[in-house]
Amino acid sequence: MIINSVFILFIIAPLIPGLVRINRRMSRWVVPLLPLSVFLLFIFHLADIQQGKPGFQTINWIPSLGIQLSFYIDGLGLLFALIISGVGFLVFVYSSGYMKDHPYLGRFYFYMLGFMASMLGIVLSDNLFGLFVFWELTSISSYLLIGFEHEQEKSRWAALQALLITGIGGLAMMAGFILLSQITGTTGIQAITEQSELVRNHSAYIPVLLLILLGAFTKSAQVPFHFWLPGAMVAPTPVSTFLHSATMVKAGIYLLARFSPVMDGTGLWHGILVIVGGITTVSGAVLAWPQRDLKRLLAYSTVSALGALTMLLGLGTPTAVKAAALYLLIHALYKSGLFMSAGILDHKTGTRNITQLRGLRKRLPFTTIGAGLAALSMAGVPPFLGYYGKELMYDTGMVWRGWVWAVIIALVVANAINIVVAILCGFKPFWGRSPKDKQITHRTPVSMWFGPVAAGIVGLWMGLAPIPGIKFIFEPAVNIIKSMKSEIALELFHGFTPILQLSLFTLALGGFLAILTRYRNHVTFFNKLKMTFPSFVFKKTLFGLIDVANVITKHIQNGLLRSYVHIIFLAAFVLIGFRLFSFEIYVPKLFHDVRLHEWALAVLMVVAAVASVLTRYRLAAVFFLGVVGYGVALVYIFFGAPDLAITQVLVETLIIILFSLIIYHLPRFQTFSPPHSRWRDFALALVGGGVMTMLILKALALQFHPSISDYFIQNSLKRGHGRNVVNVILTNFRALNTFGEVIVLSVAAIGVFALLKYTIKDRRTDV
Repeated sequence: MIINSVFILFIIAPLIPGLVRINRRMSRWVVPLLPLSVFLLFIFHLADIQQGKPGFQTINWIPSLGIQLSFYIDGLGLLFALIISGVGFLVFVYSSGYMKDHPYLGRFYFYMLGFMASMLGIVLSDNLFGLFVFWELTSISSYLLIGFEHEQEKSRWAALQALLITGIGGLAMMAGFILLSQITGTTGIQAITEQSELVRNHSAYIPVLLLILLGAFTKSAQVPFHFWLPGAMVAPTPVSTFLHSATMVKAGIYLLARFSPVMDGTGLWHGILVIVGGITTVSGAVLAWPQRDLKRLLAYSTVSALGALTMLLGLGTPTAVKAAALYLLIHALYKSGLFMSAGILDHKTGTRNITQLRGLRKRLPFTTIGAGLAALSMAGVPPFLGYYGKELMYDTGMVWRGWVWAVIIALVVANAINIVVAILCGFKPFWGRSPKDKQITHRTPVSMWFGPVAAGIVGLWMGLAPIPGIKFIFEPAVNIIKSMKSEIALELFHGFTPILQLSLFTLALGGFLAILTRYRNHVTFFNKLKMTFPSFVFKKTLFGLIDVANVITKHIQNGLLRSYVHIIFLAAFVLIGFRLFSFEIYVPKLFHDVRLHEWALAVLMVVAAVASVLTRYRLAAVFFLGVVGYGVALVYIFFGAPDLAITQVLVETLIIILFSLIIYHLPRFQTFSPPHSRWRDFALALVGGGVMTMLILKALALQFHPSISDYFIQNSLKRGHGRNVVNVILTNFRALNTFGEVIVLSVAAIGVFALLKYTIKDRRTDV
């Protein structure tokens, strides 16, 4: 059943474009039923998970490597699966109205379903490499969705930026997974969790931790990787809604939560997460404040929320984990409602600039309700679910034994500015005097306002009656993260405690900042504080790599065959030579008892080879090469191989004749290569000759198996019916090889004939 929930989406997704072409209207109501069905499927798992009965399914993927495609659903996976499929249903309903007139609606549904299936694969995988595959699939599908309006350059750039940053993090995470599997001897996540002590005490713990954190931080837009997320706002609003509230950015948080039982318990884990999360939550909120675009406002507030989740998981106390689990759902509900409301405003008015939006409550009544409910939950106003999340955050800061005041200050600042964002996005566009230039001539379809209203009502309902949802959804997730039984008790009022005082102070501070924002329009100081350095470094690095690649390509891919040959030979010689340095070469043994005439022949061949290079005449070069060839024939005679010597003489004679005939018809040399080219070729030839000599010497010194020569001697007459062993080898044992050599020579002869014919014809034409 778990596997079906993932793969059925992958199977159906390619069929949706065809359905859209057949019946566009019907498809807009059929497609949302897919995430709804998946959501109901996971609802049925609630009772089993509450009773401690996780689900597990597996199929063999790569048996030779011991890799299985395993799926496991426990409290943590179920929480994320419900958020993904539940918010996915609202987004797909919203898309049926928002994208109904888009020419590429079928393609959009295809990408979105693949995106949803990939995210479900992440949260349900019980195999490291299966998780990595789905992790990369979310990067690819988000690339397609962010760049959906591919005609626009900014869409293509934002998509590429997101893909590169998350892709680099994914590769780092993969390296961490490989090390983790080497430490534990397994790729199963549950099996790894049972060996947490082994992992934490291993010498490779720090590299594993840093690599996995890099993957999580890039995916969840932690500082300094945060800048790709606001850039992704060029995507259609349904994509932004799904990406920010329930899918891709939550993948990094899921990774931290899933591996918390394995990595938790060390100062490095707590320190990195708290510091990075604290910086991100404050930076995201501060960067959100001066924004004028509704989607960028919400994007930077998402960065802030992700930082808060990271910091809470880094604090690691039971209260902090409870706050993180609860805030996951809170953020998904209010952020999806506000994003969809922003899309409606853009769709109906043609702008997302908050300075140009006001007084739209009468024209967009249901959108006003949905945005208002979401904004109240985001601001943490009781009795909305967001209030409980803020209370648990402050409770976490109070009981933590580390930098208490730093954590409290970071949370208060972030929450106060998020109140400003909630007011700007959820109330300002709908209240006040309506501008005359923003005329809305048609009503908003139910499919568009249903999502914001439903998300707002769920946030209110769970705030009014939190106990059932807490018991069945959040407690199992917290138990998995902390590897212990714990209960979450939420109360609307538990006295005038310091936590309640902090909540009231946050509301007051947020109201004051909202008034300040309205009074001065936007704070000038924060407008200048854009934190563009990470984005600047990324752009310069990327463009610098492109420039370096262009320079290298210009010099290497220059269209000259000789350059390609040089590069291939040099690379081969360097790699072979480097490896040969680890071997012992038996040179003295090879040159033992060398006779005088053998030395004389060797010197003659060397002199002839050098002369063939130095001469300026082609025929002379052919002559000297012939001397080398005939010298090889003499070597065969010296070592008792007259048949090979005869073959060598015949081949060498034929080559000399062919070369002489060809050279006779070629024009004389007009120019010679410059000295530096000849010295370069000389050095390359010297290196190549030395490497090949070392390779031959080493080959002569190795004997992995008994010599095959005895086999040929014994079977030449019996099986080959010939007494000449060499001939039998060529015609019987190596028949196909010999046939191939004949074909090569025939093709070469045809080429020579064509060249000669072309040269003669060209000469006659000149005459």
